[in-house]
Amino acid sequence: MTRAQFWGWARLVGGGAVLVVLVWRLGSGPFLTGLRGVDATALTTAFVIGVVTTVACAYRWALVARGLGVTLPLREAVGAYYRAQFLNTTLPGGVVGDVHRAVRHGKDIGDVKLGVRAVVVERMAGFVVTIALSVITLAVFPSPVRQHMPMAVAALAVLGLVAWLVKGRMRIRTGLFSARTGIGVVVTTAAVLAGHLITFLVAARTAGATAPLTLLAPLTLLALLAMALPCNIAGWGPREGVAAWAFGAAGLTSEQGVSTAVVFGVLALVASLPGAVVLVVRWADGRRAAEKPVMLEHEPVHRQPEYSHG
Repeated sequence: MTRAQFWGWARLVGGGAVLVVLVWRLGSGPFLTGLRGVDATALTTAFVIGVVTTVACAYRWALVARGLGVTLPLREAVGAYYRAQFLNTTLPGGVVGDVHRAVRHGKDIGDVKLGVRAVVVERMAGFVVTIALSVITLAVFPSPVRQHMPMAVAALAVLGLVAWLVKGRMRIRTGLFSARTGIGVVVTTAAVLAGHLITFLVAARTAGATAPLTLLAPLTLLALLAMALPCNIAGWGPREGVAAWAFGAAGLTSEQGVSTAVVFGVLALVASLPGAVVLVVRWADGRRAAEKPVMLEHEPVHRQPEYSHG
């Protein structure tokens, strides 16, 4: 077994272990309650919000790609991002879709390394901005981690300084660090984070949580951040574990936290369903292209016989 295979299995086992512990401690009730609570209103809301967040993510990707010298039309970026989200929410690991998006884009532009770099930079930029916005939100609203926020702010400042120093040493196109790209990344990431947060709040209400939004917002934000941990099964595992802990620590019930996370998982899957359509369309196009007869470059030309007159 290679190192990559080992860590791949370790991530799956870690996510599965969290779910097993939750079922052992809380039973299957919170999971079933969450599934039963999903209704048409929540699904429609999540789908509409998913359109906004997906377009914002795709635009962020196009901005970063442009900074690296690659033209990426927004329409293509939206389709590829939907496809990546669907794969991320249906396949183990939670990153298969992003890997596919990076490699596919690299092949389309004839430079796989550049395609992978664009996706990695886009995801990292979004992650850094998300962490910064999350720290600010958790420092403002009451939450179980509010007392640790000064330390988090200090760590974030150090990371910002390191990033600024690295920026000056990196041999990379200057367009990537332009004001337009930076502002665009911050704005689009803020829109994505807000969309996910609203969806999680909808999930909380759907699961029966009646606590004030000022209390629920930081709790759901902690669960969202847990999804970035590289040990999950298609997004499941750490999200439910952190939601159970956060809701319990805030004076609510761990069962309600798990139910909320389960509802969010269902809503996220429904919001990503256009990605399945993109997959089917691309598969059909590829199959038609493979079945299309190809003209040989040196195919003999049939000429009409020449007749002599006389």
